[in-house]
Amino acid sequence: MKILSTKILAEYQKQPLIEAGLEFAENDFITSKIKPFDLKNINESLIFSSQNAVETILQHPDLEILKTKKIYCVGLKTKILLSESGFEVIAYTGYASDLAEIITLIYNSESFTFFSGNLRRDTLPTALTEAGIKWNEIQVYETSLTPHKIKNAVDAILFFSPSGVESYLKENTIKKEVCFCIGDTTASALENIAKNIIIADQPSVEDVIEAVLEEYK
Repeated sequence: MKILSTKILAEYQKQPLIEAGLEFAENDFITSKIKPFDLKNINESLIFSSQNAVETILQHPDLEILKTKKIYCVGLKTKILLSESGFEVIAYTGYASDLAEIITLIYNSESFTFFSGNLRRDTLPTALTEAGIKWNEIQVYETSLTPHKIKNAVDAILFFSPSGVESYLKENTIKKEVCFCIGDTTASALENIAKNIIIADQPSVEDVIEAVLEEYK
């Protein structure tokens, strides 16, 4: 079986695929870079929906100011990165829609600053606005599509974001390939495009790999 990952994986992540005898290829179909920003008008609580946003603010010289704030985030790895960096994480979920529900139901009296990228979804902003919650947004990184033409046929493709799907489709088509997706949002980007979609049990790279191993064991 030939597997294509739409992001370059860490050695420990790809090793189980190689050990299982799967032919493995990888390419970064999206790239991110830091966007200049300053820490003005920061509200009492902070929202992060990606590791990229956390990694970016960790490089800011005024980082210590943010460590006094309460944190809400999407993703277990995002939560771990924040906690290990000295932040107090009040709540985290696997999906932005779940975090939006928790914030609007339980923490709606607080004010929020959302650290984001340029291709972020509207899930959280829409929910906060509709609930009448005070919030603002600071874009701290930019994601750009970096399509690659895949010349050799593959049996399965690993997708980790809707923008990764969009980038792949700019130069390639999906026929019978099995598409393994990190979560529902990524899978929705393949609606009416791919017939064979498998969604990881949890939204993490490791769970995507586990789904592949389970499918081809």
